[in-house]
Amino acid sequence: MAKKRRSENISIGDALKQYIGNGKLAQGLDQVNVKDAWFKVMGSGVAGYTTNVILERDVLFVSLSSSVLREELSYGKSKIVKMINEELGKALVDKVVLR
Repeated sequence: MAKKRRSENISIGDALKQYIGNGKLAQGLDQVNVKDAWFKVMGSGVAGYTTNVILERDVLFVSLSSSVLREELSYGKSKIVKMINEELGKALVDKVVLR
């Protein structure tokens, strides 16, 4: 005898969220989302000097090609963390390290 289908309908978005969960796929998506958030929040001026953005656990490592810009941004690290977390919609970044 064949099993009956469940009559429960869910959207594709909800199904993907359930599939992604908190596994390695979610970590990879967080990496991509943090990069996008950095470039969106910081604007095109800073994006031009950004060479690399990496999220490791809760620390955001940002490589910059300008030492002057690195020094200026170092004064507002807490504000950068707040703006990126707001852009992401969750508290993903606790600390920013500028290289």
